[in-house]
Order: sequence, then structure tokens, then C-alpha cells
Amino acid sequence: MRYAFCCTVLLGFAVLSGCTKPPPGKGESPPAPVTVATVGRKTVPIRVHTIGTVKVVSSVAVRPRVGGQLSEVFFKEGDFVSEKQKLFAIDSAPYDAAVRQAETNMAKSVAILKGAEVNLVRAEEIKKSGLGLAIDYDAAVTAVATAKATIEADRAAINTAKIQAAFTTITAPIDGRVGELLVNQGNLVDANGPNPLVVINQISPIYVSFTLPEQQLPVVIEARKKKPLRVEADLRNGGARAVGELAFIDNTADTLTGTIQFKATFENADQKLWPGLFVDVVLTLADRPDSVVVPTAALQSGQKGQYVYVVNADKKAEMKPVLVAFEVDGEAVIASGLSGTETVVVEGQLRLAPGAKVDPKPQKDRPAAPGLPPVPQVVPEGAK
Repeated sequence: MRYAFCCTVLLGFAVLSGCTKPPPGKGESPPAPVTVATVGRKTVPIRVHTIGTVKVVSSVAVRPRVGGQLSEVFFKEGDFVSEKQKLFAIDSAPYDAAVRQAETNMAKSVAILKGAEVNLVRAEEIKKSGLGLAIDYDAAVTAVATAKATIEADRAAINTAKIQAAFTTITAPIDGRVGELLVNQGNLVDANGPNPLVVINQISPIYVSFTLPEQQLPVVIEARKKKPLRVEADLRNGGARAVGELAFIDNTADTLTGTIQFKATFENADQKLWPGLFVDVVLTLADRPDSVVVPTAALQSGQKGQYVYVVNADKKAEMKPVLVAFEVDGEAVIASGLSGTETVVVEGQLRLAPGAKVDPKPQKDRPAAPGLPPVPQVVPEGAK
């Protein structure tokens, strides 16, 4: 009995074991979710990026041309002033008195001239009658000439005195913004003294000065021959860039740094550019038509250089090496490797390998990144 029971149990286990299904094999991995963008073709600007400094076009240190007590100040520190606007007044009483003195001297000289002319008429009559002496006639002629010369000297003295009196009112020589008041009202000032009363900086228009490597000089010169070159200045505050024009190329290179100085002129009507500020500068050299462009986020770096992942018709990732000409405004201009019709992966590359299946999602539009690269970027001439 015991033997039969054991055989029955073993037979039951064998039946149950024969009915059990084998474990399923490992399934295929799901497609990797990625974000994609379409490669495009468009005209892109060829640009040079660097850092510049805002400088004034003109700066004038206002000094008095006559001495005296500074009696009035007609502006506040930091005001914007126009050319010929009244800035200071110096006590004019001594200079007004000098004008009156010169005018009095001239009136005296005019009276002397009239007397000399009367004497000359009498001397002529006596000479004609044959009674007078020739020396008396000559003396009368000399007296008239002397009186006329004295009047001319007095007239010049009046003009000089009036000019000196006019200098007691000091006006702005240029349009610009005044700085700190350096001499307060009530102080005595000297004519053409070493210390200015105030400094005026012209800030509209204004310069932005920057340097570029000397190797880029031929490219800039050739581009400037074709058309005026656009220069943009970014204050790094997220606002719109100021737009100006290249106005100056220095005639020598700095032998220590191997760079050349350039200046661009900006109208600066809104006075956003302030003297002394550092700005990011973009110099546009030319336009590159029909360029193949991809978002810079699509670029990957490997041992053999840069590449992108392309999504084919089977929704599989393919690795394609690319040669980048330059980058501009968040996009890479492709010199070779892409035709301009592909779909490239811009997010999710870490999950990919050549031949991997992907689940592509279109990239959402993104605003351009503010600011500019903080270091000069050399742009190859005629990059294809």
C-alpha cells in the first residue's frame, strides 16, 4: 500500500510538471523618446563676436576764458545740455566798465579828429593865399592822420573789451551730458586755468571701440569695400541690441597683442549706451545664402569629430558625421554632412545608439538665447 501511494504521488507531480509552460523569452526594448527638428536651408549672416567698450565721440573740459568771480551756475549735475546753452556767468562788472572806458576814449578821439580836420581846412586856405608856412600845413595833415589812427585803435579796444565781457557768459560748446560740477558758485576762477569748471561728454552719437585679431583684417576690409558693415552692441540686459556702423579701422596693429582697434558709430538716441560700459559686439561681414542649418543642440562630439543623429524613414537613429562652418543665433551652419532635408535629434541623444528605434516628438519653438559669446570667434572666410 505504501509503495502504491508513493507511486501515485510521483505520477501526479510528473503530470503537473508536464503541464507547466516554459518562461517567455526577453521582449524587444521600447522606442527611445526623443525630440527632433527638421534641418533647414536659409540665408545666414557671417559674423564676428567680440567685446567692446563704449566711448564718447567728443569730450570737452569747460574752462573760463576770463578771470573773475563765478556768479551763477545755470545747470544741474548730470543735465543734458545743448550747444550754446548758458552754463556759467562770471561777474561782468569789471569788463562792462572796460567797455565803457574804451567807448569814452573813442569819443574823445573822434572829437580830436574833428578839431584836426578844421585846422587842416584853415591850413589849406592859408597855403592857397601864400601867407602860411608849409610846415604848418604839414603839421595839420599829420594831426588828422594821427587822430584817424587813434580812432581805429580805440575801435579795436572797444571790440576787445566787448569780447572779454562776452566771455563772462560761458556756454556749452557741444551737445552732451554734463558731469560733476568741479567749481562751485562764488569761487574766483582764472582765465584758462588748469582746472575745468565741468566736463561735457557727447553721448549721441557715440562710439563702441573693440579689437579683432590681425588675421581678420583682410576679411573685414574686403567686406567693407562692398557695403557699410553693420555692428550691433548688446548690453547683456536682455533688451534689444543697439545697431550702428563700422566707422574706423586703426592704421597700426598692437605688436603686443596682435590685434587691431575698430570703432563703430551708434546714434544712441535712447542713450542706452553709456561711456565706459562693456558691451558684446557683433560685426556682420556678409550674408551666406542657401546654408544648411541645424539647432546647435543637435551637435554631438565624438572621437572622430562632431556628428548628429538622423531619424530615418523606419524611425531608427543613424549617426552622421558633420563639418560645422560656424554657429549663429543658436544654430549651426553645416559645411558638409547634411543635405538640408533630414530630421535630427535635438534632445535624448544619451539614450541612442546607431540603429536604435526612436519615438520622435517635434521640437517646440524656443526664444533665442540672450547674450553673446564673451570671447572673439574667428569666422573662416568663404566657409562652404
